[in-house]
Amino acid sequence: MKKRFNVLTSAVGLSILTLSLAACSSGSSDASDNKTTNTADSVHKEGFPILDKPITLSVIGPDVGSAKWDTMQVFKDMEKLSNIKLTFQTIPVDSFETKKNLIFASGTLPDIFYAAALTPAEQVTYGSQGTLIPLEKLINDYAPNLKKLLDEHPEVRKSITTPDGHIYALPFIDLGAVWYKSPLYYNGSFLKKLGVSKLPSTPDELYDYLKRVKTEDPNGNGKADEIPLTSTKLKDIRVQMLGYWGIYDEVYYADKEGKVHYTPQEQGYKEYLTFLNRLWKDDLLDHETFSQTDEQKKSKGKSNQVALFNDWLPYFMLGGEPNTENPIMAPLKTDIPESPVAAKSSGISKNGTFAISKTNPAPEATMRWVDYQYGYEGSTLFGQGPENLLWKFKDKATLTKEWLPVPDGGDRENFRGKLTPNYGITTPGVTIPDVSKGLRSNIDDWVEKENKEKILPYAKVPYPNVFLTEAEQSEVTSILSDLNTYVEQMEAKFVTGQEPLSSWDKYSAQLKKMGSEKIVKIYQDAYDRWDASGK
Repeated sequence: MKKRFNVLTSAVGLSILTLSLAACSSGSSDASDNKTTNTADSVHKEGFPILDKPITLSVIGPDVGSAKWDTMQVFKDMEKLSNIKLTFQTIPVDSFETKKNLIFASGTLPDIFYAAALTPAEQVTYGSQGTLIPLEKLINDYAPNLKKLLDEHPEVRKSITTPDGHIYALPFIDLGAVWYKSPLYYNGSFLKKLGVSKLPSTPDELYDYLKRVKTEDPNGNGKADEIPLTSTKLKDIRVQMLGYWGIYDEVYYADKEGKVHYTPQEQGYKEYLTFLNRLWKDDLLDHETFSQTDEQKKSKGKSNQVALFNDWLPYFMLGGEPNTENPIMAPLKTDIPESPVAAKSSGISKNGTFAISKTNPAPEATMRWVDYQYGYEGSTLFGQGPENLLWKFKDKATLTKEWLPVPDGGDRENFRGKLTPNYGITTPGVTIPDVSKGLRSNIDDWVEKENKEKILPYAKVPYPNVFLTEAEQSEVTSILSDLNTYVEQMEAKFVTGQEPLSSWDKYSAQLKKMGSEKIVKIYQDAYDRWDASGK
């Protein structure tokens, strides 16, 4: 699991807890005992506690292994604050999706799905079946923080509203987010050694630079062991490089006019393959790209062998302390119209982070409980833990904070993961700039500056968060299952030269035969519905 060591990223990297089927059963039984005492009339719409008499609700979510949720201080504080006790049991994050499907199939439900990453298909299916309850009226009546966000940002509201007009799950909202995928970075020590003062601005200039890396020993060890560009199966560099040829995403995307494209049959995709094949033939793209793990890739970075790479922050790859010596790569200009482009975050870091099941005896109180996480105090509690453990107010009037020494003397992020589920996975909530006021590091400010100069001028959301109908989802799942496998196999063959690019027309015809044009139509229809819903 990748840990994030700064305020900006820790607000996005989040963690959760999980319940087993047995725990869901016992938790739901506990909650059912309160059905006669907990009605909407007993819920306080403002202030705390939420209820005068305590109730118990069961929760399911994925566990990253940092700590048991019932030991986390944020939940203890929330219980005291709200009078709502939650029962937890964990399902390891790696097996959570499988267990989640079994729980839905069994009908033995928890009262709350928390950080459960409910997909659009799951929301449509289980919402329409009545397994998940509609949330829009609860939001209007019992969630002032979230309602305000949705009123101010109608694009978020329509992106969480299913085709039947209901909202069945809540998102994590990060309206200031830039990255759709983390960027590529240059090894700053290589740039300095080779005397590079102007970064490449076209693919040809990049090729020339990578060629110098290969032949001029920028790591200075007297060996030809430099790796100009490395990757793991291209998944960490694909979207960024496709942008050089005017493409926003790797499967489908909408252009600035709202026209949907299927990426693997676009001319820009062919140009992308051609460039990578050129790098491969000249040994400028790591020849272990299609076989190595992320850990193996990182070991090369820490050995100071790599010139260009992807990671969340450069020191995750290169090792050492956070620094600003390894610049972000700006998108490169090509002859493709409107090149370059960059994919931008939609502002919804993750949809489906919170849902209420039909077994929940207190949906009004539950909505008030989660709404706390969409305001300043709750965002602070779940993001940074309780006051005076890892942080304190330096100036409460201006909401300026400062870090405190880690109580156990260890890593701050590791300790934070013992306090809150907001660690390593995506929980419900929102990124509020004031929450990190005073806690930002130099690397945070540097990333913001690099984004503003290099990414944002070219950035657009590739495709909005939309919902497909059940029929559309079924057809898309069937088509893409085969298409994605074929495209992935052919991409590797084209890049490594096992398949000549002269076979492009044959390849393109096969895509259409397998249903690529149907994919375009389905996602165009979904986009048009989404676009019309806000008018």
